[in-house]
Amino acid sequence: MRRTMAAFCALLILPAGGLAAQEQEESSEQREAAEAAELARRDSLRRIFDPASAFAPLDLPEPGPFRDAAGAPGAEYWQQRADYQIKATLAGDRIEGTERIIYTNNSPDSLTSLWVQLDQNLFRENSYGAQRAAELDGDVRHGGFFRDGGFVISGVRIDFEGEMTVPEYRTEDTMMEILLDQPLRPGGGRASVDIDFSFEIPESGGDRMGQLDIGGGIIYQLAQWYPRVFTYDDVNGWNQSPFLGQGEWYLEYGDFDVELTVPRDFVVVATGELLNPEDVLTRTQLDRLAEARASEEAVHIIEPEEAGDDETRPPGETPLTWRFRAENVRDFAWAASDRFVWDAAGWEDVLIMSVYPEESIGGRGVSGWERSTEYLRHSVEYYSEEWFRYPYPVAINVAGLALGMEYPMVIFCSWRSRGAFLFSVTDHEIGHTWFPMLVGSDERRFAWMDEGFNTFINYYSGIEFAGGEPILGEFMSPGQIALDSREPGQAIYTPADSISEDDIGVLAYNKPAAVLVLLREEVLGPDVFDEGFREYIRRWAWKHPQPADFIRTMEDVSGEDLDWFFRGWIYEDALLDQAIASVERLGDTTTVKIENRGGIPMPLEVRILYRDGGEERHEVPVEAWEVDGTYVLQVVDGFVRNVQLDPDGVLPDVNRGNNVWGRGIVGRRPPGS
Repeated sequence: MRRTMAAFCALLILPAGGLAAQEQEESSEQREAAEAAELARRDSLRRIFDPASAFAPLDLPEPGPFRDAAGAPGAEYWQQRADYQIKATLAGDRIEGTERIIYTNNSPDSLTSLWVQLDQNLFRENSYGAQRAAELDGDVRHGGFFRDGGFVISGVRIDFEGEMTVPEYRTEDTMMEILLDQPLRPGGGRASVDIDFSFEIPESGGDRMGQLDIGGGIIYQLAQWYPRVFTYDDVNGWNQSPFLGQGEWYLEYGDFDVELTVPRDFVVVATGELLNPEDVLTRTQLDRLAEARASEEAVHIIEPEEAGDDETRPPGETPLTWRFRAENVRDFAWAASDRFVWDAAGWEDVLIMSVYPEESIGGRGVSGWERSTEYLRHSVEYYSEEWFRYPYPVAINVAGLALGMEYPMVIFCSWRSRGAFLFSVTDHEIGHTWFPMLVGSDERRFAWMDEGFNTFINYYSGIEFAGGEPILGEFMSPGQIALDSREPGQAIYTPADSISEDDIGVLAYNKPAAVLVLLREEVLGPDVFDEGFREYIRRWAWKHPQPADFIRTMEDVSGEDLDWFFRGWIYEDALLDQAIASVERLGDTTTVKIENRGGIPMPLEVRILYRDGGEERHEVPVEAWEVDGTYVLQVVDGFVRNVQLDPDGVLPDVNRGNNVWGRGIVGRRPPGS
């Protein structure tokens, strides 16, 4: 999660002062001109509506033993497993570590090599990502490149059936292929790979990790910090691809046993449960944590005035080792600081915590990080009750340099965030627990199944928290989506690294979220949609779904053919433009002719206003467009004075100007008739 933060900021930051009248007028004229240009651009993209194409079956992969026709894992579904044992030391601004990856080949294929991700190599001066950033005029979101950046791999060993060998391996940018002396057998073959690694922590790690100097201390946010195995699946085999900074990850599940050795004056939070609290916390902190577990309100483990004091650390001078264990997760992240304020609360058996510097506390009428745990607790509870139970024992929000990023049990948010923005970014990042930490989709190919699904559930969470009003406002309204300003031709389905920098916010976040709102509110109805969405999560929890699995699950549960919906909104860059072509009176009947002038069909509501003040609404099903691009509605109840399509403005129609007819009364009868 990165790009959507800019959109959140634009919504939540108000102008500092007024503009001169002339400037306001020019600004208004510029906006009108821009909107007119956008409409003209959209007009140029329209095509004649083709029912045969719009309603044709989607060309989805054939179902089989691994993925069935209903969208569920098949009887022979398999996925690989990667367990990690890691020991790492924080020494100055450097991480030194060794890991053992215990890799289990559950596939039906023999593997002759293992592919490993070396994501820290992004920060090398000559990385593919650095070259991409240079081509994009050095986008600061992908910054952090420096001379000594990247992993130093000092040793690779393989333990294969009790025999330790040193394999050949080759690296290319952020990818490493380890060649196996003998194939790893299918159906449960196992090998252990030991890797010794180190790297200099970048100051700004692509807006996902890094270090923040603050208040005489420092906060480290550590992610993408250990070599991680790529995913091997039944669709693409190895999913190796370079990390360029925009597209995210596709990871295997496993257990993590991690030992982190840090200076004694540092406090550490991480993915997983802390196994040795008595060794690294004081008696006071242990007592406060016990109190927090039973409290709905945040309890300070380290008070603001205590942050950085020697008394917050066990006595001694040598570094401390913090031990964590996380089961069945796809990644591991952590943070360490000598300046953390720490508070916590409980929800059922989940310990919910926030760590932040004293400088992040609010003031001057604006709340700050002192409300972080409250926000986090709301999200954990809401998503658990609405979709699927939160699957982990802890949830932690960490203030630091990163604007907003997600990992299992740990999220990173900016130490500067305040008010509604802090709620929104916290809610979004912890929402990623469900997509993709729980439902393990391929973020690099299908960002919309990660960011889009998450932004969708954030929309309703914000409404719940704010008491009925969407916190996201116009962020994903039908009008905003209809007139989104972006390069034409790119569909939501476009892989993340192929989406332009300016368009990632629309195509990965806003538009897919709004499309799901459309499907829920205007096509299936909340009850049917929610049943299907929960079933999708249940079926694919801790597994690797493809787009076809989601589509088939929604069709399976709803009992409806939704290929037309997903084709236009997800696989194509279709436009919705439903228009009133004519309104005519013949005898006692008024005929309203409606045309589909866009590329996608949608159900429609038509409001009729009569001369006598009466009103009625007509529901037009999507099947009305199956024959051609027109639909004729006949009205016999009186003289019509106004007709409007989509009167509540719930559809992202690109031209609402042709949705209204209201020129007097149709078919006025002469006197005495």
